[in-house]
Amino acid sequence: MTASKNTKTVKTTCPYCGVGCGVLATRLPDGSVDIKGDPDHPANFGRLCSKGSALGETLSLEDRLLHPEVNGKQTDWASALDLVAEKFSSAVRDYGPDSVAFYVSGQILTEDYYVANKLMKGFIGSANIDTNSRLCMASSVAGHRRAFGSDTVPGTYEDLESCDLLVLVGSNLAWCHPVLFQRVEAAKADNPNMRVVVVDPRETATCAIADLHLALNPDTDVSLFNGLLAFLAESDTLDHAYIDSHTKGFEAAIQSAGACEINRISEETGLSPRDIATFYTMVARTPKTVTVYSQGVNQSVCGTDKVNAIINTHLATGRIGRPGMGPFSATGQPNAMGGREVGGLANMLAAHMAIENPDHRALVKSFWQSPVIAEQQGFKAVDMFQAARDGRVKAIWIMSTNPVDSLPDADGVAAALEACPFVVVSDVTRAADTVAYADVLLPAAAWGEKDGTVTNSERRISRQKRFLDLPGNVTPDWWQLAEVARRMGFEDAFGYDGPDAIFREHAALSGFENEGRRDFDISALADISSDAFDELEPVQWPQRKGGSRKDTRFFAKGGFFTADRKASFIPVMQKPPRKTGRKYPFVLNTGRVRDQWHTLTRTGKAPRLSSHIAEPFVEIHPDDAAAAGLGAADLVEVKSPYGSVVVRAQVTERIRPGSVFVPMHWTNQMSSKGRVDAVVAPEVDPVSGQPGSKFTPVSVRKLDYDWYGFAVVREKPVLPRTGYWTVAPTRGGWRVEMAGDARTDLVSLARGFFGENAELLQFEDAHSGLRRIAGWCGETLTGVLFCAGEPVSVSRQWACELLETPSVPPHNRFSVLAGRPPADMPEKGAIVCSCFQVGSAEIAAAARDGAATVKAIGACLKAGTNCGSCRSEIQTLLDARLKETCDDTDIAQAG
Repeated sequence: MTASKNTKTVKTTCPYCGVGCGVLATRLPDGSVDIKGDPDHPANFGRLCSKGSALGETLSLEDRLLHPEVNGKQTDWASALDLVAEKFSSAVRDYGPDSVAFYVSGQILTEDYYVANKLMKGFIGSANIDTNSRLCMASSVAGHRRAFGSDTVPGTYEDLESCDLLVLVGSNLAWCHPVLFQRVEAAKADNPNMRVVVVDPRETATCAIADLHLALNPDTDVSLFNGLLAFLAESDTLDHAYIDSHTKGFEAAIQSAGACEINRISEETGLSPRDIATFYTMVARTPKTVTVYSQGVNQSVCGTDKVNAIINTHLATGRIGRPGMGPFSATGQPNAMGGREVGGLANMLAAHMAIENPDHRALVKSFWQSPVIAEQQGFKAVDMFQAARDGRVKAIWIMSTNPVDSLPDADGVAAALEACPFVVVSDVTRAADTVAYADVLLPAAAWGEKDGTVTNSERRISRQKRFLDLPGNVTPDWWQLAEVARRMGFEDAFGYDGPDAIFREHAALSGFENEGRRDFDISALADISSDAFDELEPVQWPQRKGGSRKDTRFFAKGGFFTADRKASFIPVMQKPPRKTGRKYPFVLNTGRVRDQWHTLTRTGKAPRLSSHIAEPFVEIHPDDAAAAGLGAADLVEVKSPYGSVVVRAQVTERIRPGSVFVPMHWTNQMSSKGRVDAVVAPEVDPVSGQPGSKFTPVSVRKLDYDWYGFAVVREKPVLPRTGYWTVAPTRGGWRVEMAGDARTDLVSLARGFFGENAELLQFEDAHSGLRRIAGWCGETLTGVLFCAGEPVSVSRQWACELLETPSVPPHNRFSVLAGRPPADMPEKGAIVCSCFQVGSAEIAAAARDGAATVKAIGACLKAGTNCGSCRSEIQTLLDARLKETCDDTDIAQAG
């Protein structure tokens, strides 16, 4: 899409993962928005992933909240805000400040976060404000604070490119941080000495660039890294000068780690002694080592100990804060870091100050001139909803997040909101399951309408700018919060006239009585003008008043933020792994897929993002599948004591025996029973409060239905209340997977999908149970339903493309019921490249014709040449083909 000369391009920031990519958004005369990567942004240098490149396809208003509502009825802002203020004020008056709570999100901007934190902690007087970032990086925060005295990420993205050894722990970088992965790919191609180790129970797409994959037992990372610490000591690969000058507690950490007994570590982790020894030797011999860790580390009941076990190895070798060296936490959300900066967590104060520190409390109270200050940590995410369920929380305000789907024990969260006397939800969409529980709905500004800042994983602050008009009666989150604060009697402290005023106050607080004692300091920006704020270029903190504005690393020469300025080694021990049992014999792991984001409220609108994976699934090892009587594409119930899901079986050796994986994205809006967090146990790390979403004991069983179906339809279908279904957008309409019992009238179902006046064409084979029904209005195909007595074998991509055909003449109508493309139309196969809609069969055909590299596939098919997110998957397909070719050659030679 080309912009006309009358259009304006706005530099802004992507609203997805913590990489924080710069985006060029151009509003076109037809109302659409053209999206490109910003070549000048230091996070991505023009690169975008599949999700970022499809942002323009997610900006529709069809599901938007456009007006305030009270008890399901539209109202004006004054009435809605008066009610919110009155209910919160009365709860505080009658039950105390801890009877109210805010649950916020890494989707809101730093300025929104700042106002929410200030209102709750400094004026209401409670610390009951927590964030969905608790679910992704709280263990990193806790580990940083234990080791460094502050929540400081020491390094930068450049370290991942300049290192000689990159260790990725619990991080599927290829799918969860694709642009950062692309930077690593390019660096590895340029540096023949660079090696990559992936530590992950699953074989993920990231393993495509791994020189060594350590598929360890779940939650045994502490054993692996304690063993590494011991190996480094025993091989004398320690930096004794750094340890002596800049750290404390080394001997206790070494004693806790024990001896480097490879066989014991092998038994605990499930790794071969050879692989463990190889890994340890690689680290010992490679000074320029970076360890990136993400949700596989953080989302654990021992996540904080895992973080400190990793950090211990870097402190012991002095490999921290120097180019190409250090531990690095990759955050999951666009503003997880910004929320940490302003105290968006229930156990922190603004500007990285500690709520348990009386001097910090006095400092913040003095700066805010607030009547009170919270004196102890508040309810963390899981505890907050348990408190709402048992009556301790009387009023809760949920902002830009969907806890009914995203928190563990999600059905329990729904029950909590049902029980809570007063629930406020501010969001952009009606298509969120949490919306149904709101007494008051407040329409919030969406991406493209927001104005403020976000901070990415490398501490880089970037502007998120408004390039769309606010629709309806939509307002920014900060404005809603400030208006409620004023109505609660705090007018003088919340008289902001825009996000720039909030940013200036936030920056001023960061430098208030700081003098280098605290890591977070952007006081150089405290006097920024409105025009300068609007044009603010990406900048990495700290930015101290009077200092130079250069990119920074921390701790190469010590200078930690503890009382004695020394880092703390934290003694950690491998806890006995949690057990499964006869009733729940499998370990459930959850996570993201490449092209979707959180609970599908945004990416679920873009057809090309659903073309790669359109349905929730469970990965299960072939041995486990055989024992359970499961075949590929069977429907499976995954169940725990908390709830269950019904998902499609994906039988694969990428998963360990005894483990299963289900993605986190599907909701009641897009599936009949795909909310996997209803299954996840609400167990948390005792230090960080982060849920252990990677380990829940579950059972798995095959579900049998009388019929199975796949349909493509032009209009969004009304789906049956019973049986199984999932729905996803496709170009020209919708695709639906279904299953049900013999009572279903398939003709009535088809008429409901295609329109009562549609002309139907049917094919039925009673012997095999095969049935196919297509509907037309004139020459326009309105939909096709394919049914069978087992999971339907249909060329799904071809079927979806039928909806892109303007008309089908009568003599070609029976070909629609064939379930596959005609002989003269090559089969695409499952979509691998979302950008160019290239399928696995096309890639296989190109490989057979001699395209043996990812670059060659790109030259033939364009696959992997736009956002690049699919390149690791293309490489996996090429590796599989090479293996098959070698196996065929071996067989031929043996013959």
